[in-house]
Amino acid sequence: MGMPITVEVADRGVRRRHLESVFRLFRQIDERFSPFRPDSEVGRLIAGDTSSAQLSADLAEILELAEAVATLSGGAFDIRGFRPDGAPDPTGVVKGWSVDRAGAILLAAGIDRFSISAGGDVHVRGGQEWGVPWRVGIAHPFAPDAVALVLEGNDLAVATSGTTERGRHITDARSGAAADALSTVTVAGPDLARADAYATAAFAMGLDGLRWIDSLPGYYAVGIGHDARLITTRGLDRLRP
Repeated sequence: MGMPITVEVADRGVRRRHLESVFRLFRQIDERFSPFRPDSEVGRLIAGDTSSAQLSADLAEILELAEAVATLSGGAFDIRGFRPDGAPDPTGVVKGWSVDRAGAILLAAGIDRFSISAGGDVHVRGGQEWGVPWRVGIAHPFAPDAVALVLEGNDLAVATSGTTERGRHITDARSGAAADALSTVTVAGPDLARADAYATAAFAMGLDGLRWIDSLPGYYAVGIGHDARLITTRGLDRLRP
C-alpha cells in the first residue's frame, strides 16, 4: 500500500495465521484499490472504464463514505479534487477503511486487544494490558524525533493530515487552492475511515475545519500551527493522559 503497516497484538491467544490474514487483506486491498495500478478497480475507475453498476460492494461502500464526508464538509473534501484530471480517487478513504477491516478480522477471531498503524494513522482496541489503555503519540511536525502530544484510549482511531511528509499536497476542493493555514490536523474518534477523511477535510478548511470537527459527535481534533501552537477542540482533553 506504499506505506509501513504495523500490527501489535496484546492478546496471548493470537496465532500466526491471524496476522497472516490481516496482511493478506492489505495486499488484496492494494491490488484492488491502488490508483497506481491501471488494472485495479480504482485504476479502472480513474480511467473511466468502470460504471456504477460494475462497482464491487466494497468500492461502492468507500465511495458512499467519501460522498458523505463531501456533503458534511460542504465540499471541502472531494475525491475528484485529488487529481489534476478531476477523476475520482478514493485514496483518502481507503487507508482508514482498510485498517478498520483489518481490525474486524482480529475481532472475529476473538482478539480484542490490538493496535494497527498504517502510515502513522492508528486504530487501537482493548488496551496494552488489562486496565492499561493504549497511548498514541502525535508526531511533532517540526521535531522529527518528538511527539506534540499523546492521546490514550481503549477503542480509538487517530488520523493525521498535513504537510509534514508530502508538502502542500492537500487542496480545498471548493477553491482548488492548496491548504496551508495549519501544519497538521489530527482527528480522533471511533472509526478510522471517517477520522482519516475528516482529518483531510479539516486540514483543507483550516481553522474552520477544527470548528467543523467540533460539531461532529464523537470526534475530536487538534491542529498544529506553523508556530507549533496546539489548537484543540472541546472534549479532546478526555483523551489525554
